[in-house]
Amino acid sequence: MSFRKNVQDTHISEQMKSLHGSLISILSALNRPRNDEKMIQDAGIRLDRALFSALVMIERLGPIGVVELADRSGRDYTTISRQVARLESLDLVKRQANPTDRRVREAVIAPKGKAMTDRIDAARERMANAIFKDWSKDELDAFVKSMRKFADALDDEPPIGGVKSD
Repeated sequence: MSFRKNVQDTHISEQMKSLHGSLISILSALNRPRNDEKMIQDAGIRLDRALFSALVMIERLGPIGVVELADRSGRDYTTISRQVARLESLDLVKRQANPTDRRVREAVIAPKGKAMTDRIDAARERMANAIFKDWSKDELDAFVKSMRKFADALDDEPPIGGVKSD
């Protein structure tokens, strides 16, 4: 069997390189400590930067166990466990038993934590308005729809190097 690379394959490969480069740029921007600090400052809240992403993820994904939170954040279980304990001591999150497995304790946002993430969301909205100021409504709608579709596909976790089989 002969291997023939066609123009379509080259185009897709270049697209994937461009997509990968874009994702690296996005992740780099999102992971910059100064951006978290600016978000905290713009939100007018008092929160240690190390706790910022854990609080936001608990609000968005909770109830969530420490193991899953550590996996999703790319951090060590013990680090996340300490951060969740600290958030709990600040009355920003609560821990509760998982309804299907009482051995698992999940973190869920507390009212004080929700008030804080609401302020973070307002600051994020202001920042996004500046970033998207030159985008049309249709461009922004298409971008948001495509990002959601992409995020959902990533959550399906297809195997590396192949298409997920049924």
